[in-house]
Amino acid sequence: MVRTTQPNELAPSAAPVPQPQVNPTPTRPARPSLGKRFLRGLAFDKIGAVYVWLVLVIVFSIWVPATFPTSATLKQILNANAITAMAALAITIPLAARVFDLSFAYTMSLTGVVAAHFISVGVPLVPSLLIALATGVAIGVINGIVVVGMRIDSFIATLATGSLIQALITMATGDTPILNVKLAGGFAKIGQTTIDGFILPVLYVFVLATAMWFLLEHTATGRRIYATGFNPDASKLSGVRINRLRFMSLVTSGTLAGAAGIVLASTISSGSPTAGPPYLLPAFAAAFLGATQLKHGRFNAWGTLIAVLLLGTGTTGLALANAPAWANDMFVGVVLIASLAVTGIQRRSTGASSGSVSRLWRRVRPSVSTST
Repeated sequence: MVRTTQPNELAPSAAPVPQPQVNPTPTRPARPSLGKRFLRGLAFDKIGAVYVWLVLVIVFSIWVPATFPTSATLKQILNANAITAMAALAITIPLAARVFDLSFAYTMSLTGVVAAHFISVGVPLVPSLLIALATGVAIGVINGIVVVGMRIDSFIATLATGSLIQALITMATGDTPILNVKLAGGFAKIGQTTIDGFILPVLYVFVLATAMWFLLEHTATGRRIYATGFNPDASKLSGVRINRLRFMSLVTSGTLAGAAGIVLASTISSGSPTAGPPYLLPAFAAAFLGATQLKHGRFNAWGTLIAVLLLGTGTTGLALANAPAWANDMFVGVVLIASLAVTGIQRRSTGASSGSVSRLWRRVRPSVSTST
């Protein structure tokens, strides 16, 4: 006879089903060791310009062994390229925000002429320098209004601004340099004072590069600048005030270009109407080549200085080897084309595209609620 279970009888308890263990805090991937990080930092795609620079040093040491491999040549390279480094650093921040400033070279000419003029007519040194520096700031503000306020492409806008600045310089000076004995006093010391064979502008470059490195790499503003340069639309949606950043980057460029123009005028002890434009191509070449170093497609201060060192070594070596006059321009042009190509490749690669941008967003988001 089959026994049926009554409703009030309890069925035997089933065996418990084991539940999967869930780790509430997922483990992070192990961080590479210090040695691996060091070796990774020495990779060619990180500091390729350093290896190219070493090759240049070897080539010129063999080519002109009597004059190139000396401490005097090292000092010559640093002293001769200090102004170029200041000019390249002046455009590094705008380029990081994806803004071009082609007027910086003309700003250098104008501020040098302004400083030399006021000193020549008897205005004390400090007020003359402040007036010249304020001129650079004013040009930066004008560029910001034209580019950000009027929404004109920065390449075209700053090229037009530079043309207007050059016209103003020519109208005021008649393309005649300002020469005066008063420029040989305290004004000349700004750019000609030497410390153990190195002129003061070399120190200015080091201080400026350190400050710019700290701004771009260790502040929320620097992270927003990089985010704006990589993807302005996404940055704007994330709360980054990209227009303010672009405006301030142009003001910064005008200010630093103005300072570089003052130092340049002090170095040559005159206010030359055409002193700035020769720095246009070398500065952009150094900035773009520097973007291929250390940070994979990101414009940065130390990469820019590495590029200036490479370019300076090449041009100095060619001069010591009595190369033709066109060799310097060809060398700088080839370097600029190569650096533009490599920068574009790096920006399209995974290291500088979605992966790095996503990491950049995660760093920016906690601070976007704060005023830029």
